Amino acid sequence: MIVLGVDPGLSATGYAVLDAGNGRVGVRELGCARSRSKQPLEARVRAIYDELSGVLARWRPEVAVLEGLYSEYRFPRTAILMGHVRGAICLAADQSGARVVEISPAEVKQALTGSGRASKEQIRRAVTRMLQLPSPPDSEHICDALAMAVVGAAREGVEVWSQDERKKG
Repeated sequence: MIVLGVDPGLSATGYAVLDAGNGRVGVRELGCARSRSKQPLEARVRAIYDELSGVLARWRPEVAVLEGLYSEYRFPRTAILMGHVRGAICLAADQSGARVVEISPAEVKQALTGSGRASKEQIRRAVTRMLQLPSPPDSEHICDALAMAVVGAAREGVEVWSQDERKKG
């Protein structure tokens, strides 16, 4: 199963494409769709949409796993801006035939580390170990996208952890 994990953001949207199954996970593509803060909102959203549309066209994932929206009441503007980005991601995924699955950050943390309150560093270490990466992802957005993809694949019933990995977990 080809799975796209997405960590949405207006400045940088991390993405990770995984080929998952039979207790193995292969990383196919990693990146960040970026927009420039000096551009109007519509141009920023379009830049993210265009880049992710290209990734979706190249890999044709069955599932696009999107980080669930979390916003504090003190920052309603952030939630509104993220809604624009998430809408563009959902549209691109739907147009490519990928089903969108949303997973909360706490669920991802729980699945990868056993704690829904794990730190970014704990997630980085877990993803690096599980995917046997030569070095940790250099971007927290890419790291979060990798985590989304791994947990999303597992949630879809794909065996992504080998027996040995489950014992370590």
